[in-house]
Amino acid sequence: MKRYALLALGLAAALAVFAAFVAWRDYQRFLAGPIAVPGPSLVVDVPRGATVRGVLEGLDRRGVLAWDWRWRLLTRLEPVTLIAGEYEITEPLSPRALLAHLASGQVRQYRVTLIEGWTFRQALDALRSDRRLAQETEALDDAALRAAIGIEADSAEGWLLPETYQFTRGDSDLDILRRAHGAMREALQTAWASRDAGLPLDTPYELLTLASIVEKETAVAGERPEVAGVFVRRLRAGWRLETDPTVIYGLGSAFDGDIRRRDLDTDTPYNTYTRHGLPPTPIALPGQASLMAVAHPAEGEAMFFVADGEGGHTFSVTLEEHNRAVRRLLERTP
Repeated sequence: MKRYALLALGLAAALAVFAAFVAWRDYQRFLAGPIAVPGPSLVVDVPRGATVRGVLEGLDRRGVLAWDWRWRLLTRLEPVTLIAGEYEITEPLSPRALLAHLASGQVRQYRVTLIEGWTFRQALDALRSDRRLAQETEALDDAALRAAIGIEADSAEGWLLPETYQFTRGDSDLDILRRAHGAMREALQTAWASRDAGLPLDTPYELLTLASIVEKETAVAGERPEVAGVFVRRLRAGWRLETDPTVIYGLGSAFDGDIRRRDLDTDTPYNTYTRHGLPPTPIALPGQASLMAVAHPAEGEAMFFVADGEGGHTFSVTLEEHNRAVRRLLERTP
């Protein structure tokens, strides 16, 4: 009986060794075998605080892989710390490579663009409508929103730099606003520090305000210093700026697309036809080119400009020249 018992034990041990060998071979094939990507790409979302097991079980439910003893063994023998974000996989990966990728921080990048000449409200609406961003500003009133962004002025207008900003899943609209405000503060400081001597501007905020007017007056890059030069000379001469975009901004939602004589004659804080100097706040988001145009306006004698009907403007030194340019524009206008 003892002999049979020993034989049974020996057989059991041999089977155990064989089973372990088979399992090890299976594990090695598992490590070498690629995980197929369903479709052109696979997007894996790793939430903040997610565990390796939780993410892999989620992929199991999606049919990407099978969460079994081999994955459990791998994650115990070779533990990794996942970095939150959204990962895009476009080619088959081994199990080790998949875990390394999810721990790499090379997360999927998105972009949102704030357009030059937008108002602060337009930029805010664009961010709030982007469902890829977490929404943190909807419950904030104007004062709380300015405080959350870090805007110290009484108005948020003009205080975002229009650029394209990258973000990842989990970033919020408030994150973008803070970055855009920080970028504007830096750009404004650079323009102010490099400004020409003798400008009729006392503060960086005045430069920001005039740059916003230049931004709204022309989309032609080469004209911005010329437009800025006209406004600077008007300020020096004590003239009113007489610029339509400020009137339109003052009208707000009442503006229907057509500016009328009564609009130019109706006094508001933003009507530069009835008031001297700059309006109380910027009227739009100026880009870096407009900031630098105001910091370094073109020299010359032009005091007037009007659209030329071809996308640019005609600049004039005298009122007579300006009136002729206006008549030419009216003749071209249907």
